[in-house]
Amino acid sequence: MALSRSARLGAVATAAASFLVVAASSAPTPGAPGIGDPYFPRLGNGGFDARHYDLDIAYAPDTGRLDGRTTLTARATQTLSSFDLDLQQLEVTGVRVDGRPARFTRDGDEITVTPRHPLSEGRDFTVSVTYGGVPRALGGPIIFGSDYGWMKTPDGVFVACEPNAASTWFPSSDHPSDKATYDIRVKAPRGLTAVSNGRLVSTYDKGASTYTHWRESKPMATYLATATIGKFDVRTGRTPGGIPVYVAIDPVLKDSNSVDVYAVTAAATDYWSQVFGPYPFEETGAIVDDMPQAGFSLEVQSKPAYSAVRNESTIVHELAHQWFGDSVSVAQWKDTWLNEGFATYAQWLWAEHQGTRSAHDSFLAGYDSRPADSAFWQIKVADPQRDTMFASAVYQRGAMTLQVLRERIGDSAFFKLLPAWTKLHRYGNADTADFIRLAERVSGQQLGDLFDTWLFTPGKPAL
Repeated sequence: MALSRSARLGAVATAAASFLVVAASSAPTPGAPGIGDPYFPRLGNGGFDARHYDLDIAYAPDTGRLDGRTTLTARATQTLSSFDLDLQQLEVTGVRVDGRPARFTRDGDEITVTPRHPLSEGRDFTVSVTYGGVPRALGGPIIFGSDYGWMKTPDGVFVACEPNAASTWFPSSDHPSDKATYDIRVKAPRGLTAVSNGRLVSTYDKGASTYTHWRESKPMATYLATATIGKFDVRTGRTPGGIPVYVAIDPVLKDSNSVDVYAVTAAATDYWSQVFGPYPFEETGAIVDDMPQAGFSLEVQSKPAYSAVRNESTIVHELAHQWFGDSVSVAQWKDTWLNEGFATYAQWLWAEHQGTRSAHDSFLAGYDSRPADSAFWQIKVADPQRDTMFASAVYQRGAMTLQVLRERIGDSAFFKLLPAWTKLHRYGNADTADFIRLAERVSGQQLGDLFDTWLFTPGKPAL
């Protein structure tokens, strides 16, 4: 069909206007320096989606110095004139974007990178950062008053980074909402073992050094990455259900007979695979180091990290996190009860499975032991605030919420809900509203009153 001259001119004008709108909308702009998490506004970065980290680090325990090159593969989510990375303490000596030198500036913990040419929306690109220095552990009230992050040990380093310490040893988009896969290569003095996430690709000695390469092929939040280095006795095998196991224990702790870490890890991994859905990663295991200054353990993806030989209940807690926290990660840090409340409830389920105490009795023990005027009941579990995001209420009242939910909707619906949750958000992120919606859909009940009382309202709920 032919157009008249006036129609043709109108079409040209319309096309030109559309071009201007598109051009204006895709004009290069800087990526945001943070994702805007209320607890950590400057953590994470806007304008791109992290896809894969290739970490290549060398560590000298005698001096504490770390030298590294991190290459991040990312996809631009807007047309970028510049973008930020999170890096604390360490000195940057060079940056390349797609193999070409790029300008960079620093403002505190933010590295702003300006590529030679803008990065168009939807484009994949790489940024390589060369850096070095002596990483320092972080402190403060967040992790029970303990130091956390990159913690030097007599023979190496214990690395446990929740919530914001991954960027003390590699440049990153340091927020759980921006997950990626990883290759982690570590050079350490010969005779030391480097343990990291996923499966061991290779390890070999050359001269005075040992080179180790680990690969995590499933998406992982930055805080779950580790490069723990030291002397370790390593045991490998498979769980009875066939899942590969890698357990590394500091030989200093070999005479501790409190628990068989390997056996409990294997048994709990298989049991949670029945209750929570298929195990989400390629390997299970444990890293048990002699680090008494760290009074905590962490659900490092595929291999929880323990700063000493912990009891059976702690092991099953950290392994439950492989589903709740690692595979399904929080969208924002205020939702951390979705990690800790669920893992604490897993401890109650394990006791029930072992026949030592029902989850109902565990609930009552916690409920009855705290009077109504206890500060415990004043924490709003669904938004506990940054410095109390790991308060006991987040763990215990979070678990209580799940027991109340179980008794409200019944075992049949409850034990459909847990694997439905891990399947729906597998390798992704979710928030409290997502869980409430799914619980209502699976149960066919309106549950707003229950969650409002137990998660959002300070005070001791009436039973």
